Formats: sequence, C-alpha cells, structure tokens
Amino acid sequence: MSRTRLEVFSDAVFAVAITLLALNLAVAGPGHGPLLRQVGDHWPAFVAYLISFATIGLIWVNHHALIGNLAVVDRTLALLNLVLLLFVVLIPVDTATVAEYLALGGQDARVAVILYATAFLGMGLSFAGIFEWTLRPGRLQQPVPERARWKARLRFGTASIMYLAAIAAAFFSPPVALAIIGVVPVYYIFERNLAVGSPADAPQQ
Repeated sequence: MSRTRLEVFSDAVFAVAITLLALNLAVAGPGHGPLLRQVGDHWPAFVAYLISFATIGLIWVNHHALIGNLAVVDRTLALLNLVLLLFVVLIPVDTATVAEYLALGGQDARVAVILYATAFLGMGLSFAGIFEWTLRPGRLQQPVPERARWKARLRFGTASIMYLAAIAAAFFSPPVALAIIGVVPVYYIFERNLAVGSPADAPQQ
C-alpha cells in the first residue's frame, strides 16, 4: 500500500466523521416553543459538537504530520490505522447520544458520557499504537530521537489518562466528565511541538 492511498482514505473518513457532527445541531423548529429556548435546551448538542470537532480536528492534524513523515507503509500500519478510524467513526454517534441524554440526567446520562469518553480513549490509544509502530528503524524519514521518545509518549499518555478520569467521573457527574473531555483538545492546542515524528520532537535547546 502506498503512503498516498493510506492518507487519502484516512482523510476521507476524517472528513465524513467531522461533517456528521453537525447533523445533530438542528433544533425542533416552529411549533416547539421560542427559538431561543430551543437553542438553550439544546446546549448539550452544541457543547458536544465543539469538543468532538476540536478533538477530531487535532487528531487529523497530527495524523497528517505523521503520515507525511513515513518512509514505509506496511500491512501492520494499515490495520492500526483502521483501528484508529473505527473510533473516529464512532465519535459522531456518541456525540449524538450525549446530546440526547446528557440534559436528562440519571443513569442514561452517565452511560452516554462513558460511551463518549470510551470512543475518545480508543482513538487516543490506537493513535499511540501507530506512533509506537513508527519508532522502529527505517519507518520514518526523520526518526524521533531516542532521547525524545518518552517525552512524545507522555503527550499521548496525557490524553488517555484524562479520558480514563472522565470515565471515572461520569459515574458521579456526567457534566464534570464532559468538562474533562473538553479540556483535552484545549490542552493540545496550547501544548508545544505536537507534530510527531518531526524535528520539533527533538528536545528544545
């Protein structure tokens, strides 16, 4: 498989997933009360949309950087990439579920947020698996220096730890769990040197 084919297929999946997020933003429409109230009642959909859009967008940016630095593509990488895309495709479904059940509270709200966080956790872990694959000799055009690898792993691990914390928090407070999930893309927006497998992964002087 060529690098271009892997990237084009992945980009298509990312594009579809991020587009599907918007489908749940529509309100009930005329005859269901004032529009402003409908929008207010629909707040979980807008919050979940922003979190999901930001997270998928950041994963796409880092995926693009990683794929662009590949020296080889093999069957193992293709399968790891499919696992990543599996969770990416689940995110619009879980986003819609959170939008539907969060405001209702109770057990259903907890389950909805747990499913939501689990999809992000799966995406993060699968992307970390792809990164681990790239660490073998000859797989990157610009390899990550040995001394910088644990620092790069920590970047991936931070998201997974936060998603696990969100899953735990969801048993007690779904809104708090959603807030934890929302912190992840904010953290990575401001965290430096996100382009894995690039010279930026070298320690700063």
